[in-house]
Parts: sequence; structure tokens; C-alpha cells
Amino acid sequence: MARDTGCQVAYLPGLTMRRIADLYPGEAKTDARDALIIADTARSMLHTLRSIELEDETIAELEMIVGFYDDLTGEATRIANRLHGLLTQIHPSLERVLGPRVQHPAVLLMLQHHGSPAKLRKAGRRRPVTLIRPKAPRMAERLIADVFTALDEQSVVVPGTDAAALIVPSLAGSLKAVLDQRKLLATRIEELLEAHPLSKVLTSMPGIGVRTGARILIEVGDGSTFPTAAHLAAYAGLAPATRNSGSSIRGEQPSRRGNKQLKRAFFLSAFASLGDPTSRTYYDKKIAQGKHHTQALLCLARRRADVLFAMLRDGTFYEPQPAPTT
Repeated sequence: MARDTGCQVAYLPGLTMRRIADLYPGEAKTDARDALIIADTARSMLHTLRSIELEDETIAELEMIVGFYDDLTGEATRIANRLHGLLTQIHPSLERVLGPRVQHPAVLLMLQHHGSPAKLRKAGRRRPVTLIRPKAPRMAERLIADVFTALDEQSVVVPGTDAAALIVPSLAGSLKAVLDQRKLLATRIEELLEAHPLSKVLTSMPGIGVRTGARILIEVGDGSTFPTAAHLAAYAGLAPATRNSGSSIRGEQPSRRGNKQLKRAFFLSAFASLGDPTSRTYYDKKIAQGKHHTQALLCLARRRADVLFAMLRDGTFYEPQPAPTT
């Protein structure tokens, strides 16, 4: 309603608001006091506000679907960890074989039909191979051979195995449903990203794929809300924070503030770009300066944020620069 009347709309992030609240007298947490703090902050500290711009329909849909995709990813991790725990509890050798492949469709299908060591032994080798071969044509026989080798390594039946035999198939079915739903969302995210005008600009930069490109598009848009590349880097938490106090010189440290999801997208894209000669040269330079792997990647992500800001500002594609000779 405020935007429809021509008013500029912004919001004060919750963590920033709570820190500012400590500067005001009193410890009460009431709507009236919060309103006073927000109004006074908007009047005196305009830089703490985040502008809310009108979003196009594609970005709004992307934000909703990517958020749900992230929720499904967390749910898949939770169920997979539960499966790891159950298999480790009843048969550690079997978990060592199935654990690294627990999200593979063939493994989930096998656990749905033969969810315990006893059921696997009873089924024999031929039936599980026939069952999972459509899901893993080249891996089926080798996987079942490894499974039965693991089964032979343990002769003791652990208490609770019968109960786990009821839970494992259910967890495998739940994990399969979550992964199938996530796969459908991934297809829709790719379609929405490709339909956006900035898609080709974003994905022209090495290391930016569908997921990272969608997240950057959601959080940054066309980049017009950031006056400079430094503002974008600060918002993403990529700008280093100086920590000096008197004679105690601690230098610069990674910032703990900023948009965590955007920072993760820049970090992952920087890691994925190490196959690019320009990015690899810059990364190796930081390693030679004494920085460890994570620090070097953060430096690379900060540099790439500058490049991406210029690309969005000018509407140009990524142009690789020749690696320096010195």
C-alpha cells in the first residue's frame, strides 16, 4: 500500500535492529519501543536500511521455489543421516558399502524391498541384482557382490535389528520421494533462470551454474540497488573486517555479517571456477602469500563479486583476462 502511494519502502534487518536497541535506555521489548527505535534509526542511520524494490514475477517465483528446494535438501540430509545411523547400529560393514551411495536410486530401491541383513540374505544374489539393474545397469552386480561380502563380515545379530527392518524401508521410501520432488523443482528452477534476461550474463562467468545463478539473481537482481561493487561485497559478507585496537594489531578478518546465502553462492561458485585459468592463477597467488584454502577462496569470491557487479551494471558477458606473466 505504501509503495502504491509512491512512498519509498525499506526494512531494517532484525539482527541490526536488536544491536541498535542496546543503545537505547531500558530493557523492555514492546511494540511501541521497537517502533520508536526503527523510526529513529531510519531518521539518523539511513545506511542500515535495506531497500525493497518491486520484483518481477520470475524472480518472485524463483525465490519461492529455491527456498522450497533448500528445505527439501535439508530434509533429504536428515533422512539420509537417519539411514546412516540405523545401518551403522545394526550392521557397520553394510553401512560402509551402502553409506556413500545411500541417495542412489538403486540403493534406495533395494532398501525398500530388502531393508535388513536377514532379508538380503534370504533374497540371495540374483533377485536384488534383477531388482536394481534398471536403476544401475553397470553397477548392479558389483554392488550386490560388495553387499554380500559385507554381510559375511558380521555373524552377530545386534538387538534392535528386527525393529530397524521395519524403519529402513520407510526411510528409504521417504528419501526417494524427497529426492524425486527436488529433481522436479531443479528442472523448474533451470527453466525460470533460462527465461530471465540476465541468465546468460550470470552463467557466462565460470563457476556459476543453475543453483548459484538462481541464488545470485534472487539476492542481487540487476545490481542496481548497490551503488558500487564494494557495497555488493559488504552485503554478501565478502569484505574483510579490520580488527585493530591500540597496540594490539590483529589485521583483517573475514566478516561475520552479510547475507549468508549470497556469501555461500559466491563461495561455491569460486570453488567451481578453479578450473578456469584466470581464477586458478589468482587462487594460487593467494596460496603463495600464505593464505589457506578457505581464505584464498574468499579472496577469489571477493574479486569475482567485483567482476559480476560490472557485468550486471553494463549488461555484458564475462570476458576472460589473460593470466599475468609475473
